[in-house]
Amino acid sequence: MIEPGQSGRALRPRDAATLILIERSGRDDGVRVLMGKRHEGHRFMPGKFVFPGGRVEPEDRRMRANGALDPHVEEKLNARVRRPSPGFARALALAAIRETFEETGLAIGVCGLGAPENPPAGAWTRFAATGVTPALDAIDFLARAITPPGRVRRFDARFLIADARFVARRIEGAIHPEAELVELVWTPLNEALNLDLPEITRKALQDLAEALAGGLDKRRPRPFYRELRGKRLREQL
Repeated sequence: MIEPGQSGRALRPRDAATLILIERSGRDDGVRVLMGKRHEGHRFMPGKFVFPGGRVEPEDRRMRANGALDPHVEEKLNARVRRPSPGFARALALAAIRETFEETGLAIGVCGLGAPENPPAGAWTRFAATGVTPALDAIDFLARAITPPGRVRRFDARFLIADARFVARRIEGAIHPEAELVELVWTPLNEALNLDLPEITRKALQDLAEALAGGLDKRRPRPFYRELRGKRLREQL
């Protein structure tokens, strides 16, 4: 969510992606999801439990990856955007993988292919050093939400899904008292709503439960949350 400019008009939301890691291990508590608690010092959602994620960066278009997005996932990610393209959908998926790595130390992808060649500087270079190649075919698309005007920041956020079996490496040290996420918890989906959550995260969890009940059919409609003339809408992509 972006601060209003001098004219008082809200700036355009930044494209962003967040990743919901799910674990289905046959436990009595069913599906578990990974949630992180944001630092209390953040201006944006301080102290709330969220999924790891953040804005799309130019480097996300240049990172090498394994596999490809499911065609239905790519189509839905490109629905109702200004410049739809395979590269745009791919960048969203890779942004979610990169942000998850930065915030949790978890590298989502596959091993055994060798380190990705010529990774962009920064987080992607650190990711490549783990020997993991990001896996696009691990990614599903759950929902899209545009932050309403008037917030301290605004994002056009895509909530993505990946199964925890695609966690190929874990780097220690990402979670600490001064990090963006100060705590990680694997919580049963039916208990996650008891955490201190932003409202859109609560809606995403409800959407996830519905999608799981339907078998995560890639052809399913995706919820799209936005505000228009002061009215909050839940549409479909």
